[in-house]
Amino acid sequence: MAKTAAECTSMEDIRTEIDRLDQALMALFQERWTYISRAAEIKSGLGIPADVPSRVRQVRDNARANALAHGLDPVFYEDLWERLIRHSIAHEEETLGKTG
Repeated sequence: MAKTAAECTSMEDIRTEIDRLDQALMALFQERWTYISRAAEIKSGLGIPADVPSRVRQVRDNARANALAHGLDPVFYEDLWERLIRHSIAHEEETLGKTG
């Protein structure tokens, strides 16, 4: 059963919960990836490039705003999302190159 941080009384408890969260994050990243792959398929059919600067800016702005809303460092999470975005664009470009 999951514990809150305040309920953890040992480093073993903390590590267990961090590992649980890391696994959940990976599952969410995998789900996100299914949408990236589908976006590439849709873009191919519509002739839309992988890199759409206005959308990239929107996703970065969303990451910053979401970080702020959760009391997290907005610069760090915007940078992290920038890496996610670039990885996604590279995947889409590869897919578009295969289908386009």
